[in-house]
Amino acid sequence: MTSLVYIAFQDNDNARYIVDAITQDNPHAEIQHQPAMIRVQAEGRLEINRATVEEKLGREWDVQEMLIDVITLGGNVEEDEDRFALHWN
Repeated sequence: MTSLVYIAFQDNDNARYIVDAITQDNPHAEIQHQPAMIRVQAEGRLEINRATVEEKLGREWDVQEMLIDVITLGGNVEEDEDRFALHWN
């Protein structure tokens, strides 16, 4: 059995665009809307791609901007200027 990776965001406009991008790039992801929080979880791996978020936002986006809206996450992080990924080794 594969463990779930997850990321939770404050429920705000910026986070909603990021979650839309995650959903597009990770069709296996499960989205949970909770009071003031959006939790995204998936088996194995989640990827957040800069290009997809920029498409949703309609502007340039730095992956580091996402951390302003993150509440918590679970998984090993791989990050570069184009992508933020969560997975378990």
